[in-house]
Amino acid sequence: MIFSSFKINEEEKIHVQIEQHIKDSIEKGLLQKGSKLPSTREVSKVLSISRNSVISAYEGLESEGIIESVKGKGTFIAVENKSSKGDLYIDWENMISDYGNICEKLDVVKNELPWKKGMISFKSIAPDESLFDLEEFKRAFLNVFSIEGDKLLNYGYAKGYKPLIDYLKEYMRKKGVNVEGKDILITNGFTEGFDILLSTLTNQKDIIICEEPTHNTAIKIMKSHGLNIKSVKMDADGINTKLLDKTLREEPAKLVYLIPSYHNPTGIVMKGEKRKEVYEICEKYKVPILEDGFNEELLYSSSHVAPLASLCAKGNGIVYIGSFSKILFPGLRIGWVFGDEKLISKLESVKRARNIHSSFLDQAVFHKYMESGAFKRYMKKIRKHYKDKYNFTLIQVKKYIPHEYILGEGGLHIFIKLKGVKGRDVLEECYKRGVVFMPGDIFYSNDYGSERIRLGFSRVSEEDIEKGIKIIGDVVSEITDKNKE
Repeated sequence: MIFSSFKINEEEKIHVQIEQHIKDSIEKGLLQKGSKLPSTREVSKVLSISRNSVISAYEGLESEGIIESVKGKGTFIAVENKSSKGDLYIDWENMISDYGNICEKLDVVKNELPWKKGMISFKSIAPDESLFDLEEFKRAFLNVFSIEGDKLLNYGYAKGYKPLIDYLKEYMRKKGVNVEGKDILITNGFTEGFDILLSTLTNQKDIIICEEPTHNTAIKIMKSHGLNIKSVKMDADGINTKLLDKTLREEPAKLVYLIPSYHNPTGIVMKGEKRKEVYEICEKYKVPILEDGFNEELLYSSSHVAPLASLCAKGNGIVYIGSFSKILFPGLRIGWVFGDEKLISKLESVKRARNIHSSFLDQAVFHKYMESGAFKRYMKKIRKHYKDKYNFTLIQVKKYIPHEYILGEGGLHIFIKLKGVKGRDVLEECYKRGVVFMPGDIFYSNDYGSERIRLGFSRVSEEDIEKGIKIIGDVVSEITDKNKE
């Protein structure tokens, strides 16, 4: 209320004082052009004065063009404050923290070549939205909203929507994981879950071990926290266990971050025997594992392998970060962290300090959708679709792109090692010809990976897959021939 500080004096007429108060408020920038003034009736009531005095003041201001009355809408300020310069200027570039600069430097959306209309893009590994079962999701939304919509639109709990937490605990139990003494925190996808874990468990310069290569988003988060990343090379079946043992023996690591299933970017699925070996190495050195359950549901060429977390039957040394974002509704941004209940309690407080909680409406609708059995039906449909597309893409890569080797057993992408040709050189030329993809070096925390590329095929038609891969192959051959000259 603009008249909250207004005091009537006995020396001037009241309407003159009101006029001056409004002019002063405009001068000070408290009232902007277009600001709505309280009605004459409201002002007279608040100030306990005659309404005629207020009407007289408003008429005087309107005659000067300072305010204007709009029938049926009210009275508004009609002029701009000309005396206030409003020229506070900040050199924000010099105020950005190391954290902000690192995040921008490693932002692939900003720093990698962008998709343009008409291009064939192999950049994305997001699911094909045309496969989403929208009717089932709409039904889930209407059902849950009709029952508890009023509660879902109010504040929720930082830990998450309890029915969804219970559902996910059962989901983990069916994967062979012991859920006794464990709990779950619902997060905004993998990214927030991983970030909260590192914020809670690490300090700058702490050592974290991961596979080489690894998830580029994870690299960005680890670097933004100032961690000392020790990358361990991968074999064709996953992380090199001898090098892992050697690194843990020589380095006082705080954490080990691994993607054992459908590894991003290689697509490798670590087999059961190696998982046991990796677990026993970490157990020997008493180093906790952060397991990224990336794309676990999409396997095409072999049977499912239980997560690393299933091996820690009696302990609490593995934290599992889960998400369905690469196969189902990534726009909902629903992920979870599964781990020791005392750790989850700490993470819950960190989550609450950051953003209070993830959307309860989204969580409730997602839970209703999953609970209805729609997810199982959806998975049955998309496994065949993506398997056929994966096999088609693999055939085209082998047919058209000269390569040293190809990696990938499932998921929505294929990782290719080229022969003496840099991926960025290929990308630069392909971009001119209307094809874009991810260069492999973004998945390395060091300067390696220059001869690798990742091709995501989930949202590309078979016609464009063949056309685009042929263009990539032509460019690789041209650069190879040029290098021989």
